[in-house]
Amino acid sequence: MKKQFAVIGLGRFGGSICKSLSEQGMEVLAIDTNEDKVNEYATIATHAVIADTTDENTLKSLGIRNFDHVIVAIGDNIQSSILTTLMLVELGVNHITVKAQNDYHEKVLNKIGAHKVVHPERDMGVRIAHNIISKNVLDYLELSDEYSIVELIAGKTVHGQSLIDLDIRAKYGCNVMAIKRGEEINVSPAATEYLMNGDIIIVIGADKDINRMEHDLFDDED
Repeated sequence: MKKQFAVIGLGRFGGSICKSLSEQGMEVLAIDTNEDKVNEYATIATHAVIADTTDENTLKSLGIRNFDHVIVAIGDNIQSSILTTLMLVELGVNHITVKAQNDYHEKVLNKIGAHKVVHPERDMGVRIAHNIISKNVLDYLELSDEYSIVELIAGKTVHGQSLIDLDIRAKYGCNVMAIKRGEEINVSPAATEYLMNGDIIIVIGADKDINRMEHDLFDDED
């Protein structure tokens, strides 16, 4: 069976999620108080409705508790975001993801029972900052305050060396998850796998360890 999602708030973030889920063939209920927004997504989502989600009876009438996952992407109205989340928690929705505006908003959302809180603007800012700082970092995904997954581009320093030669796990406490070479992706590469100039290495580890490894092995001088 297809999973059923409800997206509350059809701004840039909510609208993007709505489109992406719909493109992947999921059943999506799009909800907003703005009629123009709802009309915009009427042909994209499975259903689109104008509704005030801070009203418990409205949520019940939408059958919101039957959805597998509800995403609260309400824009600048923090009060509406908090009230909506509280209602969803009280109705027993299985999984609730909420967009936070700031750290205070996040604390409140966690207190009232949101299952996952996201900061799309902040997280994107962190990714861009990492990409700007290092020419070797192609992409960056923060897993927690201390752990991340990064894509590093291999240069002359590691060219022709195997993973066992580099001993990345023992020396840096990081794990190489995959190596991308052109169109080919080698997931969980063997220790005997050799690296070549231009390979993309996908690594998981603690930020301090990744930074140390990047400096030692991937920071080629021009």
